[in-house]
Amino acid sequence: MTAQTTTPARITKKQVPWLYSRIAPTHDILAFFVESKARERAIELADISEGERILEVAVGTGLSFQYVLQENTTGYNTGIDLTPAMLKKAKKRAKRIISRHKLPTDHYSLEIGDAYELGFPDAHFDLVLNSYMFDLLPEDHFVPVLKEFQRVLKPGGRLIQMNMTHGKKWYNQLWEGLYRIHPTLLGGCRCISTADAMQQAGFVNVRREYISQWTFPSEVIRSERSVSHKS
Repeated sequence: MTAQTTTPARITKKQVPWLYSRIAPTHDILAFFVESKARERAIELADISEGERILEVAVGTGLSFQYVLQENTTGYNTGIDLTPAMLKKAKKRAKRIISRHKLPTDHYSLEIGDAYELGFPDAHFDLVLNSYMFDLLPEDHFVPVLKEFQRVLKPGGRLIQMNMTHGKKWYNQLWEGLYRIHPTLLGGCRCISTADAMQQAGFVNVRREYISQWTFPSEVIRSERSVSHKS
């Protein structure tokens, strides 16, 4: 896979809860216009089966988690995030979805959590989802965090990721331009790709798709923990 220059991260981990507390009230508006196609494709690639254990890291306001709740009603679904304000919105969304579709109320949890240190046992989950988080992280943190994702996945378990990525057209670069002007304009997100880092972390069957929506460039990546992997 061809390497592309990645702009250095300019938002620190300590700044994330502060920044996303400010973003939380209006987050879903922009996300609807620029992320919804990538999110729909990610859920398709996740190929969720009833009865699975599923973890979403950086669950945000629950835009992906709402579909997980509907497709895995007999399993258990966990969402974590660093920002209480985002989790508050995710919890409200989950309650609405459960009420609307008459889903079980005891098959999920939403809680504060850290991608760098997932508080779960080894080989615990069938599926890990992650949306627009790595585009905030320093590039040299990609592999260590991916290894932590790998640790909590069962052998053969799937990882589905969405990231802001390098665009194919000149107009896709406008979003990176906003980041360069001031990183908070995009919530600290900048153009990256994690496919190579996934392979370095030991994931297999790495498959990357590119999606542009309203000029915003996203990548959706599906990979698996090797069945022969030893932690």
